[in-house]
Formats: sequence, C-alpha cells, structure tokens
Amino acid sequence: MARPKGNPMNRRTFLNSTAVAGMTAASAQRVLGANDRIGIGTVGTGGRGRTLTRYFKENEKADTRAVCDIYEANLTLGAETAGTNTKTYHEYERLLEDKDIDAIIVATPDHWHAPITIAACEAGKDVYVEKPMCHTIDEAFQMIDAVRRTNRVVQIGTQRRSYDLFREGKKIMESGRVGKIQLVNSWWYNNLTKPRDPVVKGKVDWERWQGYAEKREFDPFRFRNWYWFYDYSGGLTVGQGAHILDCINWYMEAKFPRAVTCVGVKSDVPGLEIPQTTTLTVEYPEGFIAVFTLGYKHMRYHRAHDQMKQFCGNKARFDVSRESHHLYEPTAELEDKPAYELIRYGTWGRSTAQHVDNFLSCVQSREDPTAPVEAGAYAAVSLAMAMESLQSGKRMLFDADAKRMSA
Repeated sequence: MARPKGNPMNRRTFLNSTAVAGMTAASAQRVLGANDRIGIGTVGTGGRGRTLTRYFKENEKADTRAVCDIYEANLTLGAETAGTNTKTYHEYERLLEDKDIDAIIVATPDHWHAPITIAACEAGKDVYVEKPMCHTIDEAFQMIDAVRRTNRVVQIGTQRRSYDLFREGKKIMESGRVGKIQLVNSWWYNNLTKPRDPVVKGKVDWERWQGYAEKREFDPFRFRNWYWFYDYSGGLTVGQGAHILDCINWYMEAKFPRAVTCVGVKSDVPGLEIPQTTTLTVEYPEGFIAVFTLGYKHMRYHRAHDQMKQFCGNKARFDVSRESHHLYEPTAELEDKPAYELIRYGTWGRSTAQHVDNFLSCVQSREDPTAPVEAGAYAAVSLAMAMESLQSGKRMLFDADAKRMSA
C-alpha cells in the first residue's frame, strides 16, 4: 500500500493512545438539561473551522465556548470568531477534559479526523467532523466502533443530506421516475493555478501536527498546502469526491464498493504531489457504476454550475447540481426540456446551517443525524481505494467482510 507513508503499527498505536486520552477525559461529560445550550469546542480553527464555528454560534441551541489549534495564528482567529470569554487550548486532550464542552467540531487536516473523533467519543462528547470522515480504511471501522460503543452522536460534514433541495431530490429518486440505473456520471470543475503562500505567522507545533504521518523537518510550504500531500489528505479528489460519492451512495442506497479505479494527470502546480485532474470509477455490488471526474484545471464556472451528478435511468435522467435539479424524460423533440425542475439559486449557504441544526437537534434527542458515521465510511472507503489506485496504477478490490482492500 502506498498511502499513508507512516508505519501502520504506529497508526494503530497512535489511535489507541488517543482513545486512552478520551477515556481519561470521560469524567468531563456533562448531563444536558432540556433548556441547556450545547457547549461547543472547535478543534482546528483554519478557514473551514472558523466558518463552522460561525454557523454554530448563530444557532440558538449552541454556545461556542472553546477553540483549539496548534498554529498560533489560527488559534487567535478562532477565538475571535467564537466570541468573548472563549477558552483556548493548544492540546485537544485538554479541551476534551473541559466539563463545559458537550460537543466538538473537528475541522483539522484529514489525517487527524479519526484520532480526535475517537478520543472525543471516549470522552463522552458528541462530534461534528468535517469530510472526509477519515484518511484510511482501518480508521473508518475504528470510528464506527467508537461511535456505536459509546452511543455518541456523530455527524459527518456532508451537508447535502440536510439541505432541503437535496432532500426533495431524494424523493424523486424514490418515486421510481428515473427507472433502473446502471450508470451515474458526476464531475466538479474549477481552476487551481497556484499553491497557497507558505507564510507562517506565529508558532506552530509541527511535531504534534504531523501525528502518525511520516516525520519530516518543518516545511512551511507543506504545512500551508497539506491538502495536496498524500501523507495528510487526497487533494480535491477526496475533498470534493467525499461530497459527490456520499450523495450518490445516499440517492442509490449503496454502501461499500466492490472495486475502485482512479487515474490522473500529473500536477503542473509546482510543489504539489496530488493531481488536480482525476477520474475515478466505483463499481458497486448493487449493480451500477459511478464515475467522478475532478477537473481543477478547467475554466471557472459560476458556483451554481460547478458540479453535477447525472443519474442515468432507463426511464429518465436526473441531473442534480449544487442549487438545481432537472429531470429529463425521453422525447422526440430536438430541444431537450426538463419534465421536472427545481431551482433554488442562492440558497447553498443554508445547507450548512441546516446540517448544523440537524446535528444539534440530534444531540438533544440522541437520535442518529442525517449523515451518520456509517454513511461517512461508505464514501471514505471508496476514496481511500481511489488514492491507492491513483498511486499504484491498479484496480483495487474491497472485501467488505474482511474490511480490507487488495489489488
């Protein structure tokens, strides 16, 4: 296996140590009253972490109380975002010991999602964890075990599952109007021209940031552009693919893949490992194929039209975009007009607000959220296999019983 490059035994030891840290903090669990606001702590206060903190802060069910980051500049910005009297932590273990924190946001680099989520569950905290749910296949199943064993509420940050537009689209799929589907085509297009500026402002705990990944000397470029290095992520193939594959799995009621193949064009952005143009094919035991193409060397599209999922049925084709849906039925007319359409341009922003609200409601009710840990695992496994295929050049097979992939 080509990824990640760290020692697998070190990864297991690392995850076990985080679980122990969580159990040590378990006494910090607080019993919520019916009218209590949910105390929120954010771990990872970069751009996405601060955005999520704002959404939680705006929800009347939540009270943003603490932030945690190993990068001084982000910690300062995170505290400013969360509000006055916000507690700041350098180590997430200390945040998990805080009795004022009922649930956490995990918005760290991808390779930290699983360790922190598992530790939080062991500490009696509920979790909103950004996608992808995890970085490896083993982590996916360890997270499922931790969530179900501790009876915590964990929401994966695939907000389409709570977005009213996509929930209405799911009803179209369930109606039978599309018919039998053997092919789903999907893509996400944009343009990436240069990496992030490797300027670091303030202190960074680089040793801690690396976690179980291969140990390296501090590299500001790598730190600021972690998204594009296999040790920590899978680039936008994984970042955007997590959203696309999750929606396909949801609409098609599919679970783990049977096989995954991924190819890509070598990155022409200086210094980045992971390609910006890839195509992956997922073969499902449910009897269909899903194709996802990431094209981040394309022209720029309006945000409303930068992504698509086409469910190609024998009765109709259902096109699902970011803020609109169109159903096309067979016709002899030259101009192809939709038999059904739902357009809600300008509403994308509320998808995250609805997802956050669903999570907070489930923290109160103790029900499963719209994006439960199992759903996150279905997509995460496919994406881990895609990264292995991309690097090895092989078609990867998945054994769901053994919970392993092989070439």
